[in-house]
Amino acid sequence: MGFFDFLTEEIAMDLGTANTLIIHNDKVVVDSPSIVARDRISGKIIAVGQQANLMQGKTHENIKTIRPLKDGVIADFDASEKMINMFIKNIPALKRKLFQPALRMVICIPSGITEVEMRAVKESAERVNGKEVYLIHEPMAAAIGIGIDIMEPKGNMIVDIGGGTTEIAVIALGGIVCDKSVKIAGDVFTNDIVYYMRTQHNLYVGEATAENIKIQIGSATEDLETPPEEMSVQGRDLLTGKPKQVQVSYREIAKALDKSILRIEDAVMETLSQTPPELAADIYNTGIYLAGGGSMLRGLDKRLSQKTDLPVYIAEDPLRAVVRGTGIALKNIGRFKSILVR
Repeated sequence: MGFFDFLTEEIAMDLGTANTLIIHNDKVVVDSPSIVARDRISGKIIAVGQQANLMQGKTHENIKTIRPLKDGVIADFDASEKMINMFIKNIPALKRKLFQPALRMVICIPSGITEVEMRAVKESAERVNGKEVYLIHEPMAAAIGIGIDIMEPKGNMIVDIGGGTTEIAVIALGGIVCDKSVKIAGDVFTNDIVYYMRTQHNLYVGEATAENIKIQIGSATEDLETPPEEMSVQGRDLLTGKPKQVQVSYREIAKALDKSILRIEDAVMETLSQTPPELAADIYNTGIYLAGGGSMLRGLDKRLSQKTDLPVYIAEDPLRAVVRGTGIALKNIGRFKSILVR
């Protein structure tokens, strides 16, 4: 261990469309929405994460809220870099340092990412003092985080439903054998709900409200064993322009999300149909693992299970499965060298 190592801090980051999570010293030290609020006049970033999230949909013309990541990749380079920087600066253990330490980082990326997009992530990391930057594919990180031994000659199927993308992959021998990345995930679900409320209830609701509906009563099927209560939703009446409130049930949300969930089902089926027969045999025994925030949608596991005739398991704490896996990869860089992209 040289002097340089002594000054190096290790962090694992899941840079997500909806949330960014960072692990430092085996603890999740940052878990924040991936949003920044910028002052239009001075161009300064006024808030990131939770604070910026509260401003979403409530800003005046001088403040703009930006989500720097779209579909899992960096859409706004400048904002994403500032956001990463502020998150890293807010890590309690690094705050106390006199000068900014060099960072050894493992960052998670979607499997359908292009070379250019990959470079954008690396450059962002290098600008915040990342000396050694490794990238890991999301389904891989999710699999490690769920506790699957990915180096075994055994097939495992992961479906990671995030904010911007759904990543579906069959993993064996420390590699992705077949994968599919579809741009239908949490954000699309939220937009489906906005659209449904407009067309069915003449009620215009914002993204934050729709997101809340999704979490409170969101469902993938119309027959749940323990259905959630109806929910009161407030918004603007499209006909009169007045604020109004309507009651919404989980069945309606299931209808609203049906088309998008169908597309995820199709993508899963397509990935299964491309799986080599030996691995398909393994998956028949091991089933399908769900990770990511989208997997918490009520009844989704049952629906996928009926569609594929396979057992479907939801990871414990699915929101953090990916960052946990990224953290494990960071600790065992030597062992996982083959799956990390430099």
